[in-house]
Amino acid sequence: MSKKNVTRLLALLFTIGLSVAIYSFRDQAQQLAQYGYVGIFLLAFLAYATVILPAPGVAIVFTMGGVFHPAGVALAAGAGAALGEISGYLAGYSGQAVLEHVGSYEKLAGWMKKGGPLTVFLLAAIPNPFFDLAGAVAGALKMPLHKFLFWCWLGETIKMLAFAYAGAKFIGWIG
Repeated sequence: MSKKNVTRLLALLFTIGLSVAIYSFRDQAQQLAQYGYVGIFLLAFLAYATVILPAPGVAIVFTMGGVFHPAGVALAAGAGAALGEISGYLAGYSGQAVLEHVGSYEKLAGWMKKGGPLTVFLLAAIPNPFFDLAGAVAGALKMPLHKFLFWCWLGETIKMLAFAYAGAKFIGWIG
C-alpha cells in the first residue's frame, strides 16, 4: 500500500471515529456553554466535525446570542465550525472514488472547479444540509486546506452572525 493510500485511509478512519465519538457524547456537550466564548468555539467545533450526522450547531449559536455579545458568539462559532469542517474535507481527501458515485458530486465538483472559494463561501454562509458534501468535494479536488478554511470560516461566521443576532433579538423580545 502506497504512502498516499495509507494517508487517505488514516484520514478516513479519523473522520469516521471523530464523527461517531462526537455523536455519542452530544448530550454532554451542552455543558461546554458555561465556558463562554471558548465553550461556544468548542461546541461549534464538535457540532461541525461530525460528517453527515446531525448536531445542534446553529441552535446553540441562536441561544448563546441571547446570552453573550452576538458578534463574539459569531466569531467563536465561525472559527470552531470552520475547523470542524476539516473532517468533511479529510473525508473527501481520503476517498474521492466513493464520492464520485454520489449524485450531487458532479454538480458540486463543477462549481468547485469554476469557483472553489466562492462555492465554499456561499455554501458555508447559507444553512444547508449539503456543506459536508461540499467540504468533501473540496478535499477530493485537493483545494489547498488553508484556502478551504479561510472561505469556510468567512461563510460560517456570517451565518453564525445572523443566528446569534436573531437569538439576541428573540431573547430580548421575550425577556
